[in-house]
Order: sequence, then structure tokens, then C-alpha cells
Amino acid sequence: MAYVLILFYILGMAHDSTQHPDLLADTLPLGLVPKARGAQSNASGRFERLARETFIDGWDAELEQTIARTTTVDERPRKIITRNDSPDIPFDRSINPYRGCEHGCSYCFARPTHAYLGLSAGLDFETRLTRKKGAAEVLARELSAASYKVAPIAIGTNTDPYQPIEARDRVMRGLLEVLSAYNHPLTITTKGTLIERDIDLLKPMAAKGLVQVGLSVTTLGSRLSRQLEPRAPVPARRLKTMRLLTDAGIPVRVMIAPIIPALTDHELEAIMGAAASHGARAAGYIMLRLPLEVAPLFEDWLATHVPDRAQRVMNRVRELHGGKVYDSHWGKRMRGEGEWAELMAQRFDIALNRTGLMTKLPALKQDLFAVPPKAGDQLSLF
Repeated sequence: MAYVLILFYILGMAHDSTQHPDLLADTLPLGLVPKARGAQSNASGRFERLARETFIDGWDAELEQTIARTTTVDERPRKIITRNDSPDIPFDRSINPYRGCEHGCSYCFARPTHAYLGLSAGLDFETRLTRKKGAAEVLARELSAASYKVAPIAIGTNTDPYQPIEARDRVMRGLLEVLSAYNHPLTITTKGTLIERDIDLLKPMAAKGLVQVGLSVTTLGSRLSRQLEPRAPVPARRLKTMRLLTDAGIPVRVMIAPIIPALTDHELEAIMGAAASHGARAAGYIMLRLPLEVAPLFEDWLATHVPDRAQRVMNRVRELHGGKVYDSHWGKRMRGEGEWAELMAQRFDIALNRTGLMTKLPALKQDLFAVPPKAGDQLSLF
């Protein structure tokens, strides 16, 4: 009898996906694809040797809810500032408060980074998140090092610092408090309206020339936005945030990112015009990027939501990258190449002249940076 009970317990645990989230698998039955998520599957990371498949066997009546549920784990980083030397990126250091992003953008080029955690670039990327606990204290330690040389820090380059879990976890808020205390220059990229919460910190920093914000807008259509970016604020709400930031004196740049060929490219001028009317001072754009696992995930999205345009979109993507789905070479990966890429660049330049937007915001100040004195420190007489 004892053996039977033990066997029953083991079988029951094996089907408990709440306690065993690793059982969520590469392919999902159609009825289990969760709503309000960008990915349609959960393929194993490229470093994993085994593939998994989820099937309905009647053991877990709440399997769909389990798959869709967001879970977070803590990481205690030894360093928080990441360095890069990419010649086509205008910064050499960045911070990402979280790994993974609940916004669930179907096109997100950062999805493949979840493979380094042994997780999927699909649903795992938007449901199994990591928060960097103690990030503010680590940042203060790095900025206080005698060897530290100041330069603007970019936040939000890989995942959004104002994704929904920030409302509870406040990792970004802690980082801002440190950067404000040190008078450190920074740029923020987001599509999250939660940034409004931090205007009390950003406004005085902007008055000192220490901060700029890039707000990402992919489309002005709320329906398409909900399909592309299921848990991000709708475009009209982002434009309202743009106005609130600019009214507070915070410089804003609209990022038309990504431009999706044959799907959103026709909105370029309309987005720039809407941004200008809501106070944006500059604009930039990035073409759709489909590195590694992102390509099949996005093709699945196309087949699900816009099957009539799927082939046309992918044909144009290949045209931009010399017949390939993606070209990672510097200078090509952001804009593509060829006649269509040149046409988009020309349209962008014309729209700049029409709207009065710039391509760059004024340089941030760096000479105000200083390590704040600690209790008991000898203060300077000057």
C-alpha cells in the first residue's frame, strides 16, 4: 500500500506544473497558447540538449493559467553596469534591472538572451523573469570606485525597466535614486507609462542636463499594438506619457522601433507627427531585427495574426539583409541595406524636416558627477 501511495504522489507531482515549471515545453497544444502573450510557443533554449512537449492529459485543470502566470526569481549581481564596444551603439555602458520582459513584444530582439539562463526565448522570456535584487547598492559601489570614469549610462537597452513588475519591485526606482544622488547622466528607453511615477526624480535631473528619455512607439493602432506588444501600454497612452514628461522639462525622443516591413512601415510619418505634437524633440528608427530564436517566433506570430501578409513581410525582411532573415554585422543590423532601406532613410529625413524633430538630443552633462559624502566624511571647504 505504501508503494502505491508513493507512486501516486510521484505521478501527481510530475503533472504539477506549478511546482515543476520546467515541464512547460517546446510546443503547446492550440488550446493552451495563453492569451495576452506575444510568443506562441516555448521552444527550448539553443544550448539545451533536450526538447519538451506539453500535452493535455487531464491531470492539471489549470494548466493554461499555469503557463500564462508570471513568476520572478532574485539575482544578486556582483556588478550591475554592463560594458560594450559596439561601434553602432551610442553608449559604452548600460544597466538592465530585469532579465526577461513581461511586455511580451513578439519581435523583441532580446529574447535569445534567456537561453543563457537555460530558458526559452518564447513564453519563458515573458513569464519567467529575474529581478536584480540589491541593484542600487551594487551601483553605488561601482560609481564610488576611485577608478570609475563618468559617461552616460543607458537603461532599458535589453529589457524594459518599466515593465509591469517594476510597480511592485521598484528596482528601477532604486537605481534612479542612486544616479540622482551622484548627479550621473543617463538615458532611459521604455514603452512603459510607469515612468510617470518617477517624474519627481527625473525632473530635477533634467533641469541639470542629466537625463533623456526615449519612448518606443511601433504603431499608432491600438489593435495591432495589443497583438504585437500584448502587455505594453497602448500607443495613445504612451503619447500621453510623452506629453507629461515634456511638460516636466524632460527631453523626449520618439523611437519608431521596430519598423516592420509591409506591416507598420506606412506609419513612419504619422508616428513622427504624433510624437512632435506631444512634445518630442527628436526621433530615431530601427528596422525589425530577428536574431536567432526570434525569427521562428515572429514567423509564428505572423501566421497567427496576419497570415495574408506573412510571406510579404518575410520577403521584405530578407531583401533588407541580402537574402537572409538577419544580418548581425555592425552598421547593417539596425537599418538593413538595399533600395528599400534607402527609401526608408529618405522618408525619415523628409519627415524630420516636416515635423521639426532632430535626430539627436543635446549631449548630457558629465561634469556634475560626484560621489556624495558619507556620514563621518571630511567635507571640503570649497
